[in-house]
Amino acid sequence: MKKFQAVIEKCPDTGLYVGYIPGFQGAHSQAATLDELNRNLQEVVEMLLEDGEPALDAEFVGIHTVVVA
Repeated sequence: MKKFQAVIEKCPDTGLYVGYIPGFQGAHSQAATLDELNRNLQEVVEMLLEDGEPALDAEFVGIHTVVVA
């Protein structure tokens, strides 16, 4: 079992959730609900892994809050 961290945002124009896996080229999707987005991302990653283990362009580290005055 492999685990990947996904970044998820909500598009203000469409209302859709958009998700991608940092550094994993082609691993992105969108959906109307978070559950649907998770299923879509799982499907995309499974499909991409059929071509072998990816050489990740970046590694997800985390999120950070930036405070400005």
